[in-house]
Amino acid sequence: MKFLFVHQNFPAQFRFVAQALAADPQHQVAAIGAQNSRTLPGVRLQQYHFEEVGVAAVHTFARRFDQEARRAEQVLYALNTLEHAGFRPDVVVAHSGWGETLPLRSKFPRARIIVYCEFFYQANGQDVHFDPEFPILGIDGLTGLHARNASQLLALADCDQGLSPTPWQRASYPPEFRQKIAAIHEGVDTDLVRPNPASQFPLPDGRALTSTSQVITFVARNLEPLRGYHIFMRALPEILRACPQAEVVIVGGDDVSYGARPQDGRSWKEVFRSEVADAVDWRRVHFVGRLSYDAYLQLLQVSAAHVYLTYPFVLSWSLVEAMSAGCLIIASDTAPLRDVVRHGDNGMLVPFFDVRQLSATVVDALRRPQAYGALRARARATAVGALDRRDATRQVLSLILGDRT
Repeated sequence: MKFLFVHQNFPAQFRFVAQALAADPQHQVAAIGAQNSRTLPGVRLQQYHFEEVGVAAVHTFARRFDQEARRAEQVLYALNTLEHAGFRPDVVVAHSGWGETLPLRSKFPRARIIVYCEFFYQANGQDVHFDPEFPILGIDGLTGLHARNASQLLALADCDQGLSPTPWQRASYPPEFRQKIAAIHEGVDTDLVRPNPASQFPLPDGRALTSTSQVITFVARNLEPLRGYHIFMRALPEILRACPQAEVVIVGGDDVSYGARPQDGRSWKEVFRSEVADAVDWRRVHFVGRLSYDAYLQLLQVSAAHVYLTYPFVLSWSLVEAMSAGCLIIASDTAPLRDVVRHGDNGMLVPFFDVRQLSATVVDALRRPQAYGALRARARATAVGALDRRDATRQVLSLILGDRT
């Protein structure tokens, strides 16, 4: 059979299943992705070039869809290139979030099409209007938010099957489409991401942190409110006062992945660093930017308390990987964390906005590490038993093959 994956940042969520299919000599596997995509062994990658263009002349409500249509055009060119080379897929697996699915059904009317359904935007009950610290959207903003779902709805209408990584993310979609969407996480490589008591993490000042250090870790793609960076920073003064040996390592870029930028031109990193500037011993707080994957794993392996906060939004890979590494998870009591973290069993959940409770929980974890050893073990067991890539890949393969097995 011939399989095609479409994702602007391939392989992303499709890595494990694409690898499994490419390892079978009975299959041919191709992928389409933008210029930053990476190939996998046995997968033919057809890249397309996409740059956002000016949209001043496009109606505000339609600007996202305009960009998605332009991306879809580039995907169509890539599809034609593959077809001219003799590759016409039996099964297409594509992310529904960037317009790449728009030409798929017209181009391949007989193919089985699976769409990855990561998140459906809504005005209430999710990330928007969750945090009262930031302005609410007016009618124009809400209409624009509603319009962000247009290409996803077309993808769901066209596809044979949808796939979401967690039950809560599946439930973000309209009820009339949920029966079409399965909830299967893409999984984590639990053989690679595992506890290692001998691991060390080098600091820029030449010191090395170990598993016996009091290391507090915080990881996000970018340091911003949606991932609770402001709440974490506000908890630091009390944590560092109560734990004079603690070292804090913060991983993440200075850009914005989700939500608006600060109005004063600074990064969110600087906004909230400045807020606590006079109350923190900065010699023990280490902003390390974005790490190589090996360095990131070493950091997780020396973590004494891993703090993960999020608005109700998509579940980060870093949370699942921290569980697989046997970290003590101290997380916000928000969706979709409740799908994987059970308070007092495989981690600790604290109210998102409760800075005092977050501080107290981290301090207790550092002072009484033995009391939390079982939680760390059960976090690892959850990853191995429910989130391992092998079982996840088997489930996804069964889903995408449908009745063709």
